Amino acid sequence: MLLEVRDLHVEFRTRDGVAKAVNGVNYGVDAGETLAVLGESGSGKSVTAQAVMGILDMPPGKITGGEILFQGKDLLKLKEEERRKVRGAEMAMIFQDALSSLNPVLSVGDQLGEMFTVHRGMSRKDARTKAIELMDRVRIPAAKERVRQFPHQFSGGMRQRIMIAMALALEPALIIADEPTTALDVTVQAQVMDLLAELQRELRMGLILITHDLGVVADVADRIAVMYAGRIVEQAPVHDIYKAPAHPYTKGLLESIPRLDQKGQELYAIKGLPPNLMNIPPGCAFNPRCPMAQDVCRTDVPPLHEVDDQRVSACHFWRECLNG
Repeated sequence: MLLEVRDLHVEFRTRDGVAKAVNGVNYGVDAGETLAVLGESGSGKSVTAQAVMGILDMPPGKITGGEILFQGKDLLKLKEEERRKVRGAEMAMIFQDALSSLNPVLSVGDQLGEMFTVHRGMSRKDARTKAIELMDRVRIPAAKERVRQFPHQFSGGMRQRIMIAMALALEPALIIADEPTTALDVTVQAQVMDLLAELQRELRMGLILITHDLGVVADVADRIAVMYAGRIVEQAPVHDIYKAPAHPYTKGLLESIPRLDQKGQELYAIKGLPPNLMNIPPGCAFNPRCPMAQDVCRTDVPPLHEVDDQRVSACHFWRECLNG
């Protein structure tokens, strides 16, 4: 296993109380595999990724338990200097807002080249040549001329390609893409996802794709982990999830996707709001919004039931959900 997250717990300690953002997350990804992590805003997707990358703001964040094994090493036991050598060179992250992630006063060539000067000790001239090669690789037209331009001179889709190029610079074993298609139109979304999938196949990287959009991952993910209130509530191969979800929350997410054969009909929405992480409901955190909830759901936290050898579901009534 390239990356394995075991029983990870993350809290944010604020004046108003303790927000339990991640509550015992377990997942893994292998070389050449794509794991999609889905869920609404506040479900813990990005916080888990930040903990993996070692970029969590601490304080107010605090990792209170668990292990993050990368190529067999527990990253949480490494010193910051050792962690920094892993970050960028062996694992990299693509952030969702390229404009705010890129430095507005440095050319894209300088920002791409910095990866090679810092991690590989290259001269600025050689680093600039590498930057042009990367821009060509992610299909930015006229890379040789545009390498001196600044982020605001590129479109949203091109800026996202620059972020992908930056993540790929040192050919890491693992890439975490945090909602890489946010704020892009549908056509550009498809282009960015196709590019990511192609580069992943070429380099045999592990890819963790964080998103709230089931439609985006249908053609690129191998497995899906669905998160709610800081927990994974279902994990399964992508085709199993789409064919028959084994958790009511996953089912609700699938039913809320617009469909061409339901033109003119009212779009389904999961009722209610995600829970306050400072006051997570007892029992199953989804129970106040769940159409299948019964008394046991309001008192007992459901364990991750093994549906089969590749699938788990944190629902007391996963069989009824699967068959319904």
